[in-house]
Amino acid sequence: MKAINLSKNLIVKPGTKVNLSKYNPDDTFGFEDKQGAMDVIQRNTFRLGELQYLLYAENKHSLLIVLQAMDAGGKDGTVRHVMSGINPMGCTVTPFKVPSAEELDHDYLWRIHKAVPPKGEIGIFNRSHYEDVLVVRVRKLVPKPVWSPRYDQINAFENILAQNNVKIVKFFLHISKEEQKKRLQARLDDPVKHWKVAPGDYVDRKYWDEYMTAFEDVLGRCSTPWAPWYVIPANKKWFRNLAVSQILVEALEELNMKFPKPAYDISKIKLK
Repeated sequence: MKAINLSKNLIVKPGTKVNLSKYNPDDTFGFEDKQGAMDVIQRNTFRLGELQYLLYAENKHSLLIVLQAMDAGGKDGTVRHVMSGINPMGCTVTPFKVPSAEELDHDYLWRIHKAVPPKGEIGIFNRSHYEDVLVVRVRKLVPKPVWSPRYDQINAFENILAQNNVKIVKFFLHISKEEQKKRLQARLDDPVKHWKVAPGDYVDRKYWDEYMTAFEDVLGRCSTPWAPWYVIPANKKWFRNLAVSQILVEALEELNMKFPKPAYDISKIKLK
């Protein structure tokens, strides 16, 4: 099939007013099935391993990956499959859950900044600072005058990171309400998945429409040239993995990284 530029098709262009009802979570952009996509996914995961090694060697940039989704949207699965070729010594996954007492005693970005990956490494945020304009907004944990200014604050924060050589790529894993119900039910039906069950996930389904509105504002107001959002159709897990892996490969290749020159004259080193 003809190659499709997934980055171009899935990116949220800055200034876009997003309507998620117009995004089909079943879309595969011409890729027909899992079997046909596996070769591409395997090439991408291998290439990500090569690029991570180069990222570490050059030590000029870091890569920050932000994953947001509704509950059961596939954040954990994305990390498990897409990053399978990555050296775990150079990659950190940070899940952002309910803030601790210490975190609540600081500004909401304090715990985020601490987790930003250093040069040469990859950092993955499973949930992120965007929870402070999502769940905080939907569940009315703070009043609007508190959360409303945070869009601009987040944009400024991410701009500071980008100016300091942090490559930021943000993914919204878009599943349908019906697909979420199927996945949540699977957790109830399978004893092996009972450990995943959290009552709050099921309560949050009541706020689906409110969450979609909140996500639309996040995507529209916080997709910037320095930290773009991508809406990933995620009902089909294989396409989710294909799209995320392809976009990450392209993001790292855009850095035009090069291996540094050796610090010593290699020709003068003789092994006996």
